[in-house]
Amino acid sequence: NLFPDFDENLRVAFQRETELFMESQLREDRSVVELLSADYTFLNERLARHYGIADVHGSRFRRVLLPDDRRGGVLGHGSILAVTSYGNRTSPVLRAKWLLENILGPPPSPPPPDVPALPEAGTTPDEPRTVRERLAQHRRSPVCANCHAPMDPLGFALENFDAIGRWRTTDAGVAIDAAAVLADQTTRFEGPAGLRQVLLSRSEQFVETFTEKLLTYGLGRGLEYYDRPVIRAITRAAEVDDYSWSSLILGIVESRPFQMRRAES
Repeated sequence: NLFPDFDENLRVAFQRETELFMESQLREDRSVVELLSADYTFLNERLARHYGIADVHGSRFRRVLLPDDRRGGVLGHGSILAVTSYGNRTSPVLRAKWLLENILGPPPSPPPPDVPALPEAGTTPDEPRTVRERLAQHRRSPVCANCHAPMDPLGFALENFDAIGRWRTTDAGVAIDAAAVLADQTTRFEGPAGLRQVLLSRSEQFVETFTEKLLTYGLGRGLEYYDRPVIRAITRAAEVDDYSWSSLILGIVESRPFQMRRAES
């Protein structure tokens, strides 16, 4: 009822966009940093209409150059934006958690027990209406503020995307405020484009996180403290090839943990 335009065709299109994008990155042996910065994606008419992108016709997916910097890289994909939202609203917390776990590396601390739920949207001007306003009320508790301070700014920058990835300028009738400051107060940014620049300024940190994910997959186990030097070595060696997919994959295949792994009998 809240999102009548969302249907199975759109759900499938979200998935297909990300699959085709990842396949193109791998086959063309691009820099993995382009997962954040790429200026193109794959759309059919249904998905292009959802994104507000013109001149894409028919059900066939094709490579499309993005008209602006709103949706660069995977951060603008409907698949990512929807899976990091609730069914009825966006969640800056879920989106920030996804960014910390998959882009910047260190995951957030688990929430303490018995954390109260986010208050419902208010109905009068004196009550918090937007998700951002309600989170501000939630952070008044020092216990909640400790966890939310480093997370919420990352999620606020994506608030222009609603729960199904459409671009919007208001939430509950109030103008979206997508400006944020990192918890250390060193960097101010605004919107998806600003967030993307913050992440790209930490591209080596992202590549280490990406390498950690690939190595975990390659080894078929969780990583230990003694795997950290291997991750750093693979990342440093791949820098000369602009962190291409092939340099990272070969670095993993040639690493001692991968070559010494044991297969289950």
